[in-house]
Amino acid sequence: MTGRHNGTRRAAWAAVVVLVLTGGSVLGGGAARADDGIDKLSAQQIADRSRDALLSVRSLRLTARGDLGGGSPPTTLRLTLDRDGNCDGSVDLGHGQGSVRIVKRGDAVWVRPDADFWKSQVPNGGSAFAAILQGRYMKGSASDPRLRGLAAGCDLDTFQKLVSDNANNDRGTLNKAGKTTLDGAPVVPLTRMRDGRTTTTYVAATGKPYPLRITLRGDGANAVVNLSAFGKPVPTTTPPPDQTYDISALLGRTSAPA
Repeated sequence: MTGRHNGTRRAAWAAVVVLVLTGGSVLGGGAARADDGIDKLSAQQIADRSRDALLSVRSLRLTARGDLGGGSPPTTLRLTLDRDGNCDGSVDLGHGQGSVRIVKRGDAVWVRPDADFWKSQVPNGGSAFAAILQGRYMKGSASDPRLRGLAAGCDLDTFQKLVSDNANNDRGTLNKAGKTTLDGAPVVPLTRMRDGRTTTTYVAATGKPYPLRITLRGDGANAVVNLSAFGKPVPTTTPPPDQTYDISALLGRTSAPA
């Protein structure tokens, strides 16, 4: 149900990040280090170290917004996630299709779709779900097939594996621009053009060379991904019992398809 729709959207955004951070050479595999003079390196060396930095982090915040092209509506994604599978955030599907609040701790997953989501994504029976929930979260297990896609998207370890597994894909010529600033922080932009689209990664030029922003432009796409809060813990607060409803009990009370 919700996992199927939103898991697809998150997979698309993950693919954007993987596309930019994989650049035709095998990862060095070493621990990420501070590189205050990183702007003196080649574009490929910077890309390699940026991937190493991303693969070394245990938690981060990802904010994505825009249109990925292909007829998909503009989507907004806000997630804080870690390598232990904990997650906290939301997905807004855009164009009045609704939004979903997501919390995951260990094997437990809570999701709270809004009224627009039920109306647009579950037209046959969505109103029945909404009437029963009355603003409460659905709660289930990360192994529940109805929530499995959503749970996988909330795991930083899964995302990092995608980046690592695609490390030696050829993605076109990579170019480096001169050092500039992003929200006051020094960065080095790396640009790659492929299939009519331009992707630009802004790599931190001081401290660990984390990718701080990724933009995708062209061929119907106009999107931006921001990465921040590296190493900061995912919020531990979970919805209280009186604000939750077991997903199996919910489905047992309505004939709407799961």
